[in-house]
Amino acid sequence: MVIAIEKMWQQERVLNPAFEECRICLETVFKNARDILHTPAGTPTEFEVRLGDVSTEFYEVRKNLFSTLFQSVYHLLKIEKERRLLYGKLNYLFRIWVTSADNLLDNEDKIVVPMEMNGSSRVMRQVISIMLADRILKKIIDDAVVNGVITEHDASALSNKSLQILLPSAAEEASEEGGITSRPDADYVLNTIHRLKTGLLFHIPFLGPDNIEKKISKQSLGLCKEGLMSFGLGCQILDDIRDISKDYLEKRHNYILSKIYSDEPICLAKLSEIENVIDGSSNIFDLFPEVVHPSADKAMRLLTDGLLLLSDAGLGVGKQMARVLALSMFNVLGVGELTQCLSA
Repeated sequence: MVIAIEKMWQQERVLNPAFEECRICLETVFKNARDILHTPAGTPTEFEVRLGDVSTEFYEVRKNLFSTLFQSVYHLLKIEKERRLLYGKLNYLFRIWVTSADNLLDNEDKIVVPMEMNGSSRVMRQVISIMLADRILKKIIDDAVVNGVITEHDASALSNKSLQILLPSAAEEASEEGGITSRPDADYVLNTIHRLKTGLLFHIPFLGPDNIEKKISKQSLGLCKEGLMSFGLGCQILDDIRDISKDYLEKRHNYILSKIYSDEPICLAKLSEIENVIDGSSNIFDLFPEVVHPSADKAMRLLTDGLLLLSDAGLGVGKQMARVLALSMFNVLGVGELTQCLSA
């Protein structure tokens, strides 16, 4: 499936140039990171901090699936290249902010900014990454003003909105920090909670189009927004399938668990039986096929529908390619076995 993804990006008339622009944006972000992230002269060696090795892996298709999809939207909306590149750079900064915050909240260590620093402090690396992204944001926006890409008024709007756009998702995450006390209806989880938690993150690419672009087609914009929201919710269902044990133990919202709690008392009893022998990394979705398989079908529909909506906006991905990419997301998100259980 990874090969299928790469071939698709190389062949499709919109996705391929969008991916190449993502690589350019990454290079700019990391160049700025290298210029900014270093300690003052004279600092003892053991306390130095600098950008680490930016391996070729950062530039691979597999690492930039969502970024490429986001970047393709700017092509569909017929936004000029310099602004497309500006928005692509901002998208990677959002990736740093969101991933670093998730790392702090979930005790994880997904690397979006490679960093050389003594010790093994996972927390401080996330803090520095977030602060670094803020400095890069200012540099990128200032450069865009100097080069006539945007006005100072546009720059102020982008800077302020870059925080505001994240606040609803942040508030939802905050509501789960201490663990939830009850599990709401699955449809509420998907259509309200996950729209705030994940769906809004798939609308981050519209920061520029919504706030400073004046000539884009409202119809195309609507299709792109609806398409990315559908794709994002499909991904979130797959995340929920993968994270059943983690979200159960940590008392987090989860579409599958809400279905189990409301509709499947036998599955709930099974969860209680295995609670003491599983941990957050346990893969247990195959224990609940009566809930997981229909949910996988729903995820597949959301992913495919999202891509076809983007195709209506001009992406050029037909039904067969949309299915290939949707199936590939199962592997990317760690539930590839479920592709064998999907309805025809």
